[in-house]
Formats: sequence, C-alpha cells, structure tokens
Amino acid sequence: MPSSKLPAVHTATERFCLVTGPGRRAVRMPRRLDRLRGEAAEHYRQQILEHLAQPMHGTNVDAGKVASSLQSHSIWLDCDTGHDDAFAILLAARSPELRLLGISTVYGNAPLENTTRNTCAVLEAIGRRDVPVYAGATGPLQREACFPPGIHGETGLDGTTCLPKPTVPARTDKGAVEAMFDALSAEPPGTAWLVAVGTLSNVAMLFNRHPELAEHIAGLSVMGGCIGNGFTKAPLGTIDGRQRRGNWTEFAEFNIYSDPEAARFVFNNPTLSRKTTLIPLDLTHQFLATEDVKFGLLFGSHARMRNEPDLSSVSTVRRLFFEVLTFFAKTYAEMFDLHAGPPTHDPLAVAVIFRPDLFYCNSDGAAGSSQDERFELEIVTEGQHGAAVESGEIASHCGQTIARAVPAGGLGVRIPRGLNDKALWELIESCLSRTERHMGLEIRGERREASGTQPIRQNVDTGQEDMVSLVRGGNVTLSEFEASTGLMPDIKGPMKDKGGEFLQTNKEKSLGVKPRDLSMSESQQEAEDDAELVDFIKK
Repeated sequence: MPSSKLPAVHTATERFCLVTGPGRRAVRMPRRLDRLRGEAAEHYRQQILEHLAQPMHGTNVDAGKVASSLQSHSIWLDCDTGHDDAFAILLAARSPELRLLGISTVYGNAPLENTTRNTCAVLEAIGRRDVPVYAGATGPLQREACFPPGIHGETGLDGTTCLPKPTVPARTDKGAVEAMFDALSAEPPGTAWLVAVGTLSNVAMLFNRHPELAEHIAGLSVMGGCIGNGFTKAPLGTIDGRQRRGNWTEFAEFNIYSDPEAARFVFNNPTLSRKTTLIPLDLTHQFLATEDVKFGLLFGSHARMRNEPDLSSVSTVRRLFFEVLTFFAKTYAEMFDLHAGPPTHDPLAVAVIFRPDLFYCNSDGAAGSSQDERFELEIVTEGQHGAAVESGEIASHCGQTIARAVPAGGLGVRIPRGLNDKALWELIESCLSRTERHMGLEIRGERREASGTQPIRQNVDTGQEDMVSLVRGGNVTLSEFEASTGLMPDIKGPMKDKGGEFLQTNKEKSLGVKPRDLSMSESQQEAEDDAELVDFIKK
C-alpha cells in the first residue's frame, strides 16, 4: 500500500494517539495494532510508525513517545516479591507498553510461601488479580537457601499495613516452569521477554528443560550481580567501616549468590547471552528512593507540603508503596549505612525493556551514549557458601560476578552503566496514577464506591475544557464537573451541555475527534476502536 494513501499525521494519526485529554486510545492502540495479522500486518504498523515519527503540527504531542507506546512488549516476570519487587510488579502490570503474561515466584527475599503470597497481595492491591501466578522453586539447585530478614523482614514485605489479603491464590494447574514455557512459546518468535528479578533457579530450570526457548524469546532481563572495580561511581554501601562490592557478602550480590550454579548456567548459554541485559548493583544504586521521591509518590502530582501532610486524602495504593519504601529505607540505612534512600533495584529490569532510551552504556554514565558495550560474564561457584561467609567470618568469592568486555561488535551481555532516574520515577508515578483511575479512586484521593455513590464534593481549580477531559478519564466526579462548570452532564450518553450539544475539548474540536460516550462499556469502546483502525487502514 503506497504511503500516500495514508491519512495526514495531524488528523487520523492523532485520532488514535492522543496522549492528552481522554487518552484512552493511547493505552489501547498497542492491542489494536497487535490484532493485525497476515502479510500486511507489519507493513501497516511500519506505515503508522513512520507517520508518528514526523512532527505533529499544531499539537503539543511528543511524537517519539507516542510511537514508542505503539510498540508493545509481552513479558513474563519471575520474582521473589519483597519491597523492590513490588515496584517491578507495578511497572509490569500497569505500563500500557507492556502485556504481562504471568508471574512465577521463587524463594529469595523470603521463603517461597511468603513470596508467592506477597505477589498475589500486590496484584490485589493494584487491581490486577487477572494476572496468573505460579509458585516455583523452593530452594537453589544444589545449595541450602538463604534469606535476608534484616532487609525485607520475616514476611519478605514487612513494614506496611496497606497490603490486602489476596483473594485469588496462585494457580496449581501446572508447574511454574511449564507455565513460563507455555506462555512465552505461545508468543510470536522474537517478541516476548523474560524478566528475572530474584534468584535464577526457575530460569535455569526453564532453559534446561526447554533449550529451544532461548532462540524463541526476544530477550532476558536480569536484576543481579555487582561488577565493582569502578564500573560506575555509585556508592555500594559500607559495613563495619569497609566499602562493599556485594550486598550479601563482600563480593557477591544476593540473587547471584543464592544460586550461583543457576546463574552460571544461564549466563553461559551463548544463545541467551547475546540477548541478555544485566541490571547490577552498580546501576541500581543510582536509582535511589530519596525523601523527595517517596513523598512525590505519596501525594502524586498534587503534592502537599511535607510539614503539613494530609494523609486522609491519599489513596491506599499510594500509602502502600510509600510504606514499602519507608521500611526499605530504614533497613538499608541500618545495614549498609546508605541514608540518601534505598536503591530500588527490580523495576529497572522491567523498564529497560520498553524504555531503553533511559539507560546509558558509556563509561561515565552520561546521557546520550550510543556505545553498545557487551560483556562475557563469569559466575564464581568455587569457595565456601553459607552462614560463616554471609556473616563475614570467612572471606569467599563464591557468587561473585566477573564481567569481561568483548571486542567491539562482539556478542555478549549488555550491562548499562547509567540511567535517567527522574524519568524512571515518572514512569512509576504514572503507573500509580493509572492504578488509581482503574480502581475507581479519585485523583485527589477519594474512594469512589462501587455502588456509584458520589464522594464529598471538592473545589477543582481547572478550566471547563480540562474538566471535560477529566470526567471522561474518570478523574473527577460528575458533581465536581457540574460545580465547576455549571453544566449538567448526561451520564447516559456523550457529554452534553444544557442545549443538548456534545461537549468537546479544544483538542478534540481541532482534530475532529468525537466525544467519548460515558455509557459505553470497555468492550464497546474497544470494538469502536477496532472499527476505526480498519477504516484508517483502508484509506
């Protein structure tokens, strides 16, 4: 199909990709495009992306961000849910660029029973009970399991009173390894990612049983290891007055140390290594949950002064993640003398999949690097392993990660050296906001009852045009809209004024986009989007 037959960028493309105003199509478009099948599917996708790469005249839409949002990624998350894992789950489950196929749990931050329960509870808290969870390995391939209650508490997720009791348990129709294989192999070749943010026991068993999967998946993203030796300038912590390399022993990071044989097996796979990204402590210690970050997440874009906090207006889900970070900050300060804030490791392994532009590979960790460094990894499995090593009584290199750079153009593991921490925290903030909207929470902290009861009216200092968008997006109540605009919305149909005219934002008027019908169900809206996509392609 010649590109000249495609509609102009500033009209048709924006009809699908509004990232201001209602914005629902921007969330659903990856799924709409993924429904295209046959020889023309990739052609249409590329044509649309080419249009999106052009300037969008007369708008304030970031074309690059919109184009990126169309490239959805299917992922499977393997985790040992503790405090930072909760953020990885949030990012994986609430990023519109990602489709979370499922979660497998593994021992690590706590025994398997706890990490599985924590996983189900976090999914409950963020309104994603639909994500299947499978319990995996209870211990390492060859060694005794170790646990870090001094960091994550006895439950693995201590320090919060906001974690709900899960109503949907882990599934038992198959084992975790088979669930991982079935989900990943069902995706088209080269499209699905496996993200591992705990010990690598499940991952090693997966590729041992199904070696062909290494070629099939798009990639593997692992949080683990520590390179040291000045790989980055990030402070790694101090114990007993000595600078550390690892966070579990003097030389080893916890995930790799816990099952070094599994890690060695995974990183020695030549097919996997060329499509693996490693997120080590050298990188995660640049992503700190500072006090400003914590309170920013607590209050969102409507942040209040810290000395006059109004917690009654904060949603439960925000309090949950704030308390998680508060406990994590306390234990990291006590254990590692890190007082700026705890490194929030695990969400980085998720973010690097769909926002690789926020990670840098040059030696000084500065933005704008185009260098693609690759490394050969060696995991030390020799030496003592156990309580004496973990307490520091005996020095051992067991579990240490050694990275050797490969020549330019060679194949190996990617290891970023720097990141854009501000933009990454903004991703997490957007996921919290999206969770609030999805679960029927008011953007200003009120709960909207399932029965439809209106919450207490608040004053909203925003203009009429913005109010229309907020109502359509579910961010303010109809009573707030009426109080601020003097208009009477028709909740049984599209937004109308008292004269019966459809209400539109200025953006919608300029683009010819019809107002969203509040009475339409999600399935009806998706059917409408499908029809519009077909019309778009036929033009």
